[in-house]
Amino acid sequence: MSATNPSVDLQGGPGRGVWRGRVFYAALLLSLTVGFVTLGALIVQVVKKGIGLVDPVLLTNPPSADPAIAGARPAILATLYIGVLLIAFTVPIGVGTAIYLEEYADKNRWYNRLLELNIQNLAAVPSIVYGILGLAFLVRGLGLGRVLLAGALILTLLVLPTVIIAAREAIRAVPGSIRDGAYALGATKWQVTWRQVLPAAIPGIATGSILAVSRAIGETAPLLLIGALTYISFNPTITGPFTALPVQIYNWTKLPNAEFKDLAAAAIIVLLAIILLLNGAAIWLRNRYQKKW
Repeated sequence: MSATNPSVDLQGGPGRGVWRGRVFYAALLLSLTVGFVTLGALIVQVVKKGIGLVDPVLLTNPPSADPAIAGARPAILATLYIGVLLIAFTVPIGVGTAIYLEEYADKNRWYNRLLELNIQNLAAVPSIVYGILGLAFLVRGLGLGRVLLAGALILTLLVLPTVIIAAREAIRAVPGSIRDGAYALGATKWQVTWRQVLPAAIPGIATGSILAVSRAIGETAPLLLIGALTYISFNPTITGPFTALPVQIYNWTKLPNAEFKDLAAAAIIVLLAIILLLNGAAIWLRNRYQKKW
């Protein structure tokens, strides 16, 4: 190997490290291509089968044994309710925890280090585990029952670590000079956090929170575990039985009639539209309020 450049051999050609890098880069591109092509093919197939059924019947009618008049209104409403409850639960708790850990917590205290470690670990726990936890402690332990509120609380537990991590990163990205300038003018710790740090971190916090909610409303396993019904013909309430779009899609795909599979494709389009709308809102908030330091 060359003494000046270890990536080039004595004959002047690329060394072993360069070839390894090229092979890794090619494998990465191949993996991305396979993933995007597969996803694109699935989306094209779903849109081709279901776009013609995205009509007022699907959006306003309840499920039915007759595919000609079957709709997904209860599932759509429940999904929207869950999204609103998720924002109401995760944002205050997640942002409050992030503020405490970044601005107030003593890094040398063992319980703060343990809290940070648990948050990092919980972010990688599979969703089915949260479903089992919710079934044991919320549905049966606290006696909430198999209601929409229990489903929203379980999904809150699922995405809360993600919201906390995103909020911490947003708060951490605020330059220290902003804090120092406020302290120099006589502001208190809470005034600095509330009036300077938090407004500057809002774009990152909002983006992370909305993306976490987008992930949660597409979850099926936790809701099935707590008993989200596959057939609901009435509008859901927070303290009543419920279904959700992922559960309704799962139910329709199990039925033998091809018409119900087309309805499932149409419901997938509606779910994708909701998720894309939330993601678009996250991107708009980030671009609208993002500051460059």
